[in-house]
Amino acid sequence: MSNPGDHDDTPIVSAEQLAAHLAVGCKPRESWRIGTEHEKFGFRLPGVGGEAYAPPPYAPDGIEALLSAFAADEAGWSPITDNGALIGLKGQGPNAGGSLSLEPAGQFELSGAPLATLHDAERELRGHAEALHPLAARLGLGFAPLGFHPTATREQMPFMPKSRYVIMRRYMPLVGTLGLDMMLRTCTVQVNLDYGSEADMARKLRVALALQPVATALFANSPFREGRPNGLLSNRAHVWTDTDNARSGMPPAFFRDGFGFVEYVEWVLDVPMYFVGRDGRLLDVAGGSFRAWMAGQQPGLEGHRPTLGDFDDHLTTSFTDVRLKRFLEMRGADAGSIPMMLAQSALWVGLLYDDAALAAADALVREHPWAEYVALRAAVPARALDAPFGTGTARDLAARMVAIATGGLKARGLGEEHLLDPLHALAAGAPTQAERWLERYHTVWNGDATRIFDEAAI
Repeated sequence: MSNPGDHDDTPIVSAEQLAAHLAVGCKPRESWRIGTEHEKFGFRLPGVGGEAYAPPPYAPDGIEALLSAFAADEAGWSPITDNGALIGLKGQGPNAGGSLSLEPAGQFELSGAPLATLHDAERELRGHAEALHPLAARLGLGFAPLGFHPTATREQMPFMPKSRYVIMRRYMPLVGTLGLDMMLRTCTVQVNLDYGSEADMARKLRVALALQPVATALFANSPFREGRPNGLLSNRAHVWTDTDNARSGMPPAFFRDGFGFVEYVEWVLDVPMYFVGRDGRLLDVAGGSFRAWMAGQQPGLEGHRPTLGDFDDHLTTSFTDVRLKRFLEMRGADAGSIPMMLAQSALWVGLLYDDAALAAADALVREHPWAEYVALRAAVPARALDAPFGTGTARDLAARMVAIATGGLKARGLGEEHLLDPLHALAAGAPTQAERWLERYHTVWNGDATRIFDEAAI
């Protein structure tokens, strides 16, 4: 959602205008950037008061205090508020282009600045962890990036004072059984990448969306639920299968010949609305139609004319595995260790930012029909890289993806390809993060899933 002060009030007159609005995202290759976003769960450190490993509240001595500490102790952050509550920080100066924000249960997110290289992304991510650790420790907090909260129930998770989350919390149970789990108990890592033209966008989106289930398998990191193994390797991915399917998943329209900005606009206009921002507050129109609003026929919005800023806000309520804004967001991975989060960015940069690599990835995707990738998406939450695909498994497809991505990074000539080392190991048969945690749970942890917090902490 746009922050106060950056809302575009240009009135909307047509769907073609919205397509042109997205087309502004087309950039020359030299302007392509890499933006990494990652979330992590907070937990109470043992021995400092309160229940050890419990999720911290917004206040007191919780997430609000952490944001305040960043604003006070780290140069380059200005507050973002919602009805007077501190809900994030916008980067200034050395942090320009980035932000710190909250997911519904206080999952702490760094939305990184658009950066030129993966080396820059690594410095940003490691620098964030170095800044976070002492500030959090001062409050008796730690942070662990995992795909699904390993121990807490829904009821034990706090709720942040952010207006859009109040609307989503009411609406989610009406459209799926797992929407509240998505809000309260999941964390992801994503990378945001640019496109050069409409055709380039469509090709990148098709490749990335088809191969997103393989990324889910590679980065599977959520094998526990409420302190016990959940029978899955990516419970986060499973949650997305019944969150709100009208706005999620792998829409077939994205794979059709001729797909472009107009076709995306036509699809997203039928994604149900959540809210509209007016006069510093949000109007709850969850389940309403943006298309009907454009036609002046949406109940509850009489007298309010839709603007490009409203459309930008609406774009943030599409939850497809790859999301189109004025850039592309890869959304299929569980949050994980710093090397794995960097590998996630490296994988997609390698596949999508070199012409030969993108052509090879496109040819790879075209070997199988769209329905097989949809079926793979359904299989990987439980089996990850061992999920069946074609005549082999997702691991076989992952090996080909990683090889193509390695070639793409080498072609960039920046020495970034070593960031794919964890994925080479996985493609060769190494266990996923989830499988390693399960092995620890059944051996040295003696069935105590809280041990994951200390070992996964950044």
